[in-house]
Amino acid sequence: MMNREQIAQEIIATCLKMNALGLNQGTSGNISARYQDGFLITPSGIAYEKLTPDHIVYVSYQGEYAADKVPSSEWHFHLACYQARPDLNAVVHNHAVNATAVSILNHAIPAIHYMIAVTGTDHVPCIPYATFGTAELADYVKKGITHSKALLMQHHGMIAMEVSLEKALWLANEIEILAQLYLKVLPIVETVPILSATEMQRVLEKFKHYGLKR
Repeated sequence: MMNREQIAQEIIATCLKMNALGLNQGTSGNISARYQDGFLITPSGIAYEKLTPDHIVYVSYQGEYAADKVPSSEWHFHLACYQARPDLNAVVHNHAVNATAVSILNHAIPAIHYMIAVTGTDHVPCIPYATFGTAELADYVKKGITHSKALLMQHHGMIAMEVSLEKALWLANEIEILAQLYLKVLPIVETVPILSATEMQRVLEKFKHYGLKR
């Protein structure tokens, strides 16, 4: 088991990797990981390259944090994720360009490719818009993440949740690639071709034994 400082260091490393992958711009995203009876999350408004482990904020499952700390304004929906998915341990949120573009259209990403199954379902849902940092948005996230490990957030961005920070970042990158594929196909066909429900059930069953598990 990693201690608090080690998890905080991993969160910072994941933030830097996320920006290096082009999935986020500036400090607009946020990342968290379970820790004890709550989670550790990036602070509000500090550039990732300036972060130290001491900046990372602990938030309890009761929504409490130290008076001298300011967690990301989105900590409410991170809490909602951990409440909804006890099987998963890390959350990556960003404003990746292609995923955000699809969210502006208020589209789910359908089963255009079998890798959609990385979400645990046959599409990437798009949850309704609500103002950032609000209980309303957290409620939409909680409902959505129950059914899918990745969500688009209308007029906002995307969320990926997984068993570890490494896996959550991998999932976020995969969703951005799927969003890019979807946007490339969307303008050139009247109806976007998708895999059948039967095939997606077959793929989902195979994905129970696919890839990194921790």
